[in-house]
Amino acid sequence: MSSSLLRACYYPHHLRFPSSTQPPKLFLTMNTLTHNAHPLADGEAPLKTVNVRVKGRVQGVFYRNWTVETARQLGLNGWVRNRRDGTVEALLSGKPADVDSMIEQCRRGPSAARVSGVEVNPSNETVSKGFERRYTE
Repeated sequence: MSSSLLRACYYPHHLRFPSSTQPPKLFLTMNTLTHNAHPLADGEAPLKTVNVRVKGRVQGVFYRNWTVETARQLGLNGWVRNRRDGTVEALLSGKPADVDSMIEQCRRGPSAARVSGVEVNPSNETVSKGFERRYTE
């Protein structure tokens, strides 16, 4: 995003920056509201964080371990756990294209799973580095 665009978007037109200062840099995509992008340092792509609920025959079929392996291969951060209602829940965070790829793969799951539905919602939850398997909640 150019500094002139930042000036136009975030500062009144009648104000000017002193020549020694630069406008603040903000790295958010246009789809921030729907994809929950996070600001990052220069040169880094925005992150997308979503909460995913997978329904169907998804417990007892290696779904959590498959999710951990697949998410790590994509370089995602987050976690996965079984829910007492029979669903599998995951928090996925990473580059938007990688998160979208993982969501599509969750619609199929491992070969023994029978996925009947996937619910995806944006999340503001803080995500630790790495991807882990959590206990049932």
